Amino acid sequence: MAIIESIADIPVQDPSGEDFCSADLTWTKFGTAEHQDDVALIPYERVDAFIIGECSNVECPTRFHIERGRKRSMGSLKEYKDDEYLEYRLYWCSFGPENYGEGGGILPSRRYRLNTRNRAARPQSMRGCTCHFVIKRLYARPSLALVIYNERRHVNKSGFVCHGPLDRDAIGPGAKKIPYICNEIQQQTMSMIYLGIPEENILEKHIEGIQRYCGSNAKVKSLASQYVHKLGMIIKRSTHELDLDDQASIRMWVERNKKSVFFYQDTSESDAFILGIQTEWQLQQMVRFGHRSLVAADSTFGIKRLKYPLFTLLVFDSREHALPVAWVITRSFAKLDVSKWMKALFDRARSVEPGWKVSGFLIDDAAAEIDLLRDIFGCPVLFSLWRVRRSWLRNIVKKCSNVEVQREIFKRLGTVMYSNWGGANTSVGLEQFVSDFVDQTAFMEYFRATWVPKIEMWLSTMRALPLASQEASGAIEAYHVKLKAKLFDDSHLGALQRVDWLVHKLTTELHSSYWLDRYADESDSFQNVKEEYIASTSWHRALLIPDSAVILDDKNHLFAKVQSQKDSSLTHLVWNPGSEFAFCDCSWSMQGNLCKHVIKVNMICENLQGYQPSMSFQSFKEVLMDLQSKPLDDSIALDLSMAWTQQILDQIQKLVELNNSSDIGTVVNTMPLKWVSKKRRTYVGKRSVSLALPPGNSNAKSVVVRKKSRKRKRVSRLR
Repeated sequence: MAIIESIADIPVQDPSGEDFCSADLTWTKFGTAEHQDDVALIPYERVDAFIIGECSNVECPTRFHIERGRKRSMGSLKEYKDDEYLEYRLYWCSFGPENYGEGGGILPSRRYRLNTRNRAARPQSMRGCTCHFVIKRLYARPSLALVIYNERRHVNKSGFVCHGPLDRDAIGPGAKKIPYICNEIQQQTMSMIYLGIPEENILEKHIEGIQRYCGSNAKVKSLASQYVHKLGMIIKRSTHELDLDDQASIRMWVERNKKSVFFYQDTSESDAFILGIQTEWQLQQMVRFGHRSLVAADSTFGIKRLKYPLFTLLVFDSREHALPVAWVITRSFAKLDVSKWMKALFDRARSVEPGWKVSGFLIDDAAAEIDLLRDIFGCPVLFSLWRVRRSWLRNIVKKCSNVEVQREIFKRLGTVMYSNWGGANTSVGLEQFVSDFVDQTAFMEYFRATWVPKIEMWLSTMRALPLASQEASGAIEAYHVKLKAKLFDDSHLGALQRVDWLVHKLTTELHSSYWLDRYADESDSFQNVKEEYIASTSWHRALLIPDSAVILDDKNHLFAKVQSQKDSSLTHLVWNPGSEFAFCDCSWSMQGNLCKHVIKVNMICENLQGYQPSMSFQSFKEVLMDLQSKPLDDSIALDLSMAWTQQILDQIQKLVELNNSSDIGTVVNTMPLKWVSKKRRTYVGKRSVSLALPPGNSNAKSVVVRKKSRKRKRVSRLR
């Protein structure tokens, strides 16, 4: 916008209507290159109409008081500029400038009397609002007034909305009469609003929640209706843009949501941008489900489309679904930067539960810092192939038009991966694969450019680390698909390059979705939400398919047929059964996903002869064989290896027995008895006198005397 240096060049505006506000005016930059203000020129007789219009702001209704004023008489100036004032008044929002709220500061006593008749209702309602403007009645043109708006937003010094419907912390004068609303009810209501559930259903569930703490009457329902409606307005009107500058907007968000940020490093010449987000609920779930269990990672999400890639830490909940417990937004995967936020996250979990420990960490990127994970979490690292499988299958379907060629390419790639443990030379197999499908130019260009340079790194990682199961891989993939659907919606494509938009989507819609899923499952409410949550992974959908719906090719083991449960006339064909690289012709699989038909067929094939075991089982077998073959002499190291191997085998045998048994009572009865001595009550800090006495002491009774209570002593003294 061009800067105007003369008031004569500013047009006079006189909007129609009884009242008008700043939105009805066109603002001009007036001043110099070093300092300029937003100004507008209006008739002086319309000043009161402008002030009334500003007070009637729908988002921030308020009043404006005269904070400062000066006046001159006509003819007092012999020489004057075109912007000199005849009357000068500084109007300030009556919710400021003092701040009587939490963490606010009160200005020192003024030397002049304020016009208190048109200020806010009570001093304690002042929240440090910085919205103010100046009205200048021009000395050279007394019929005109120059409006100078210094701060148009109703925000405090930190840049946050401090009053009105958009203020999250606003409390009305009837706060003491409002029914008690705990965090659970509030989070439930917010989650339902974010997910787009109709307001009538939200209000019904909200009233059911608050009736647990107070009775049901017309006033409670009226207040609940107002609360739900106001909360819905706040959420609908809220925006991710706290500032036009993305970096400044993120700083403001971090300042306001310190409890949800476990690590923050701003961009500088020497440091990369890192933002670690974890809400209090996510911390609880991480401590609950991550202790002595698995933690997984969905790394480098949106590396091509987002401004900064997203790294997600996941735990597996009570139904073995992947649950996001932390988000890290950064482009730096250097070891030093990763160690900073990872240690901060681990220390945060330990601050809640000092004995918190992870049993295993699942990674999906061969370039991950494995040693760093072992050092911080102190646990073994596992490797998941879901990202490789998904990427290959999607590009095969996309770049190869012939279905038979698609099946064969996917099968041959699986053969190369399986040969990693068979002693065959994988490089020879890759060369043969490339030469056999050289006519598939589109896919081969992708494969050579993307995978050939780093395929050896991925194969070596597969040999070095145990592989994750299909259930774990399917759960991580289900989270990835849900995250992609939430973020890459067509209506949001213009905001992908803003970090504040990504933070807003994660902490509102995605967080609310997973919170409501867990709440519906644990409280046995919202049955439709619960059913969708249970069936959100391919593994759980595969469990609903009966064995009778699967027909195997017993002759050559080339394919399997799976009858559809929705349409009995429809049959899906699964090629290369028993392998993680099985190819299904269903629509879900053709999008690159691990479908329920492949998982169900592999479940049946793992118990049959003639089918190769899964890669995760082969990897586990290789680890055990390595563990057994490492000691070369008859030493203690051999005993230790055998003890570890036997312990692992015993645990596997118990798990298999428990999984195959229909009655848990029979399993419990076969377990060995454990004799446990009865615990006696102990007194902290006091040694037992009886243990210190020598055996056979005849004066034991005289030594061990029960101490009288202080209450008895006091009664005896009164006598």
